[in-house]
Amino acid sequence: MDSYHHFDNGETHLPPGFRFHPTDEELITYYLVKKVLDRSFTGRAIAEVDLNKCEPWELPDRAKMGEKEWYFFSLRDRKYPTGLRTNRATEAGYWKATGKDREIYSSKTCALVGMKKTLVFYRGRAPKGEKSNWVMHEYRLEGKFAYHYLSRSSKVSLYPSLFLSLDCFF
Repeated sequence: MDSYHHFDNGETHLPPGFRFHPTDEELITYYLVKKVLDRSFTGRAIAEVDLNKCEPWELPDRAKMGEKEWYFFSLRDRKYPTGLRTNRATEAGYWKATGKDREIYSSKTCALVGMKKTLVFYRGRAPKGEKSNWVMHEYRLEGKFAYHYLSRSSKVSLYPSLFLSLDCFF
């Protein structure tokens, strides 16, 4: 038994001071791919939420760990049943994309593995919403990486799964 883990009733307990700080590549290649391939996959530090039914200030209570940065799995909600636009509205406001999507590459193969989108929460309704300090990073599989790991049948039902992290800056 090492100094980092001990087991009681089959559960792993992390040491004091443990922090969950995965890289963008790790979020895509380890956590998101596993979730897309197996809906029952759960990350020890990652909760599942419906981001359209939660306000940003409610999310810290739903997180498994974190002080100013939290991680969640969430399915993409479509704005229209037959459309491709993503619904990012909550009762109190909406998440608005800001800047350009960032490409995430594998450090081993240099292949494109995913994309990272930054969103800011606005209270109220567009276009007159009031900008808040809540920032979210949305991750998605992209490029040949997504096709390599997903079978033809699973792409249709699971590809919309997104991995999200949330930061609040006060």
